[in-house]
Amino acid sequence: MPDIIVLGHADLIKFETLKWIKKNYPRIKFAQWFLDRMDTQWISNKKRFLDKVNVMDASFCTTDPTSLNLNTKTFFMPNPVDESFEKLKNFNKSDFNNDVFFAMSHGVHRGKLKKGKFDDRENFINKILLKSQDVRFDLYGMNNRQPIWADDFINAISQSKIGLNLSQGKAAKYYSSDRFAQLIGNGLLLMIDKNTKFNHFFDNDEIVMYKNLNDLTEKIQKYTHDDKLRKKIAKKGYKKYFRYFNSTIIADFIIKKTLNMKHEKFYWE
Repeated sequence: MPDIIVLGHADLIKFETLKWIKKNYPRIKFAQWFLDRMDTQWISNKKRFLDKVNVMDASFCTTDPTSLNLNTKTFFMPNPVDESFEKLKNFNKSDFNNDVFFAMSHGVHRGKLKKGKFDDRENFINKILLKSQDVRFDLYGMNNRQPIWADDFINAISQSKIGLNLSQGKAAKYYSSDRFAQLIGNGLLLMIDKNTKFNHFFDNDEIVMYKNLNDLTEKIQKYTHDDKLRKKIAKKGYKKYFRYFNSTIIADFIIKKTLNMKHEKFYWE
């Protein structure tokens, strides 16, 4: 009999099933993790999360729980990196086919763009393109270029210096998709909106945070042409992420919180 059952986006498992297990096997602890956004436009995601929260001993999400008005048994969980997946070290390279990488889609692992669907990020990126015509952008999921996944994604980011971590909608405290871990964990210089509040965990010499479109455009120009500084910041951010946010530490966090074990504070607590 397991000590813990951990669920991730397990929509096909009914609440009643978990309740039955809980009643008949009270020693088993339950946890769930959720990586999608749950604020403003994404109310349906929040409902999916809350559907099972009452049977959980602990829940974890990649957004600050207090900003979502979630209960005290819900904890912020950073997106983990793992050396078996994040293998690139772009901060060691100088020669690239591209300067800035950005990818999006119209749904998780959706193979193609949906007709008639528009994402506000397209306007934002296109404005940057007009201001940065000497910068080489590698863009996916927009301007009629299809999204990429798996090995195609890794091959693409291996050819860029900078990774833009731009999420859909208004910036939310601590929210990022696993794009954050994939970019910084592969040694790209990561750029992200300062309103995500990731400055609570990272300094200016570890990631690049921007205030608005003009600020981002200026910083893209700066770090595209300053290879030495780009490498220095990307390497420091990479090392910090692997030190404090690797998969082993995140798994330990889930276990300790779910079992209500005493522990020293994790870096992000």
